[in-house]
Formats: sequence, structure tokens, C-alpha cells
Amino acid sequence: MNGELWINLPVKDLEKAKAFYSAAGFALHPRHEGSRDAAGLLIGEKKVTVMLFPEEAFEKFAGHAAADPKKGSEVLLSIGAASREEVDGIIRRAVEAGGTCFCEPKEEQGWMYGAGFADVDGHRWNILYMDMSRMPSE
Repeated sequence: MNGELWINLPVKDLEKAKAFYSAAGFALHPRHEGSRDAAGLLIGEKKVTVMLFPEEAFEKFAGHAAADPKKGSEVLLSIGAASREEVDGIIRRAVEAGGTCFCEPKEEQGWMYGAGFADVDGHRWNILYMDMSRMPSE
């Protein structure tokens, strides 16, 4: 195993999903530029790939129906942010792009700051900044 990780998400409308993620500030993988079958998002310094597939293709790969993320969560995708401002910016851009904020930015336990948004298909994302200098020692 070479250690790469791909996360696959079903989407109702691939072009709408690509437009949403681009507007929200996510980097689209150039390998899939112009594809009508798939799109890749590159996440973080390690370039973890989140693949977006039309539902029909996703269901073929998974071997069963895709869950409806607007009725329940199949997964909560979490991304580490470099600052509180980055958390705020991602949430703002996601909402401006047509997503919804399900958890307003807030501080937790005195050292974590985070928020959550749902994309246009209802997939939920958690954005979290952790100030390790303020983390309680055990």
C-alpha cells in the first residue's frame, strides 16, 4: 500500500459540485479538468484527494445505494485550519457558494476554534483550528 487516501463522495450534479467547491476555495485536481465523470479536490499539504462522482457511478463502485446526506450523515469530513481567520473564511466562502452553515464558528475548550458547513449535496464538513500553545497539559 502506498499510503495515499482517496475519499469518494456521491453528488447529484457534478458541475454544480465543482462550481461550489471552487467558489468555496478548494483546489480542484488538474487531472480531472474537463471530465464529466469525476472531479478531485486536493486537501491540505499532503494533498489528500476527495473524489466527487455522479451518484450512479458512486453506487456502481460501492455496490449499493448512496446515502442521502440531507437526511443523515454518512461521514463528517474534517479539515485542520492554520488559523481562526482561515476557519471563518472557509465557512464564509462555503455559504456564499450555496452551502449552509450547520455550526457557527466558535471556541471550544479554550484552545479549539471551529465551524461546520454542508455542501450543495448535504455532505458535512468540519473546519477546526487547534491552538496547541493553549492546549491543556494532562
